[in-house]
Amino acid sequence: MSTDTPKGDRIAKVLARAGLASRRGAEAMIAAGRVSVNGKRIDSAALNVTDADRITVDGKALAPPEPERMWLYHKPAGLVTTDADEKGRRTIYDALPEDMPRVMSVGRLDINSEGLLLLTNDGGIKRKLELPSTGWMRRYRVRINGRPTDPQLDPLRKGVTVEGERFQPMQITLDRQQGANAWLTVGLREGKNREIRRAMESIGLVVNRLIRISYGPFQLGELKAGDVEEVRRRILRDQLGLEAEEQHTGTAKKAPRVSRPPRKPSSRTSSAKPATSPKGRPNGRKR
Repeated sequence: MSTDTPKGDRIAKVLARAGLASRRGAEAMIAAGRVSVNGKRIDSAALNVTDADRITVDGKALAPPEPERMWLYHKPAGLVTTDADEKGRRTIYDALPEDMPRVMSVGRLDINSEGLLLLTNDGGIKRKLELPSTGWMRRYRVRINGRPTDPQLDPLRKGVTVEGERFQPMQITLDRQQGANAWLTVGLREGKNREIRRAMESIGLVVNRLIRISYGPFQLGELKAGDVEEVRRRILRDQLGLEAEEQHTGTAKKAPRVSRPPRKPSSRTSSAKPATSPKGRPNGRKR
């Protein structure tokens, strides 16, 4: 039996690199019978393809992969981080610049949370940044109603279990008391659904504002609510180790510098500017 490794890349990876979906989303598209290779519909992601293969999705030829790109986005409160909302609420993709390329969010922020949200056109980057093994620190500014004390916060620093779900230890600094509210800085490496809000509730505290200020080396900085800014290619290469991937796939290209007009005249979104350091910010849109 031959033990040679099949040539090319997994079909789901190729679809993700083309910006159609995350790798998991691509697998779902394949299972739904939406993908064909060389004129034959496939129903399994267990297939390697090369540049010589002709791939179509919903009958349309797959576009060549674009260079990996990432943006920082200052998500305002009141927007849902999803493609479409069953309740008809406004999503982040409704608020992004009209001519943004198709993008995917790295993780989520709930509707009442605001701050830094990473966007990318590449499913591989999305998966890499979301993997628990990556373990990048996410930091938040958190406003609490009441007068929390360090002893009260200590259980969260050790890790708590809420409704059967274990939350890993958090880094918590009590910054200042401001009238009836207190401001904290909270760092965590997991980012489970509503983790900070649920953890605070477990010790009798209520969060009334939550702002993500950093995700790994990428920081919100002075980016205003609704603004986007693209991360420079060099920063992506340095922080995410894309160079080896580029050499393997031959997709190394310099992402174009562009200015993006806002979707609506009233939008606060500014022209996109490439970030100059890991503290820079983004640009993105999902179609």
